[in-house]
Amino acid sequence: MSVPASAFPSPSDASDGVSRIADRCRTAEYRQGFLTDLRRLVEQESPSDDKALLDATAGLLVNLLTERLGEPDRLVRHRDAACGDVVEAEYTGSVSGGPTVTVVGHYDTVWPAGTLAGWPFTVTEETVTGPGVFDMKAGLAQGVWALRALRELGLARPTVRFVLNGDEETGSVMSRPVIERATEDAVATLVLEPGGSWGVKAGRKGVGIFTLNTTGIEAHAGLDPAKGASAVHALADAVRQLADAADLERGTSVNVGRISGGTARNVIAGEAHGLVDIRVAGQEEIRRMDEVLASLAPTDPRVTLTVGGGWNRPPMEPGPAGRALFAVADSVAAQLRAPLAELFVGGGSDANFVAALGRPVLCGMGATGDGAHARHEHVLTADLPDRTALTAGTLHALALGSGGAAE
Repeated sequence: MSVPASAFPSPSDASDGVSRIADRCRTAEYRQGFLTDLRRLVEQESPSDDKALLDATAGLLVNLLTERLGEPDRLVRHRDAACGDVVEAEYTGSVSGGPTVTVVGHYDTVWPAGTLAGWPFTVTEETVTGPGVFDMKAGLAQGVWALRALRELGLARPTVRFVLNGDEETGSVMSRPVIERATEDAVATLVLEPGGSWGVKAGRKGVGIFTLNTTGIEAHAGLDPAKGASAVHALADAVRQLADAADLERGTSVNVGRISGGTARNVIAGEAHGLVDIRVAGQEEIRRMDEVLASLAPTDPRVTLTVGGGWNRPPMEPGPAGRALFAVADSVAAQLRAPLAELFVGGGSDANFVAALGRPVLCGMGATGDGAHARHEHVLTADLPDRTALTAGTLHALALGSGGAAE
């Protein structure tokens, strides 16, 4: 679905509603309810590689949605034998013929089972900590409580379609087609990944995940060095060629994060392998790096080199409709506190898939904090109400774009 910039509301349309939303989200009742749900989500561990825990988390999400918002008007649990299921839950809006907004979030984390035992969910006046709290379980709770606020206040709201997946940290291979279908008829998509300091992510780099594999000829490094052809040396040459192709001014970075190969110090290596991460800011750099990868060749003709993998996520580049969507969220943010920072970051998310199809999407609508994938992972306690209000206010403003009014 191609959405013109003119489809979005005037920045002043939601002013009265935003004020009421802010007051509601800042109450002690809302804060306590939000933190209760966030605790439940964090204490339900959900590592990407543990199917049983992922299934339990998907079940918890269905229960939370039902407890806080009632039975969904449409609920589909897209099941998979290995990955976390995708929970798709839809709540019909208050505006007849009004728009649909897709809200995307992932519940899988990078933290292995048992992490919680040594790092419990903890709330202080400054921070909330625990495995997965920032990336991105606070965002999941935020989406639920944002829609709850609109329903309780009787404010105009779009049809909200939650798409909650359990394989984002491993590339969203299973959930990508579900996300793409679920955003096809949506006027906008909001991704509840962590945000910056009162900002949202309007652009993200594309992500390439590649493997380098070299095969040489084994030989004794001392007795028969001329008979060998080193796969390790060939891999090192390829790594240097890739590193030289990085261009940070163009927004392209290259990281070879892991290498392996050989059998012993005194054996010329017969095999070697490298894991490569490439980030690019635009499609032109994808084409250039494809040419670099295709040109890799060992200097020793007895060694073979193959490149595996591919581009996992395309770049997220905002078009006119994406910038119009940012303006809607920005106008809400200015009424809540201050204008939003428009962030462009190197990490990829499920927003990349939506943007690549030309659909307006905002990422980083989730909690403010720091430490994704690190032991200092946390969200800022004081920011949680305003972040929830930002999501709710943006949903409300998008509903008003169709001429909706309060119930």
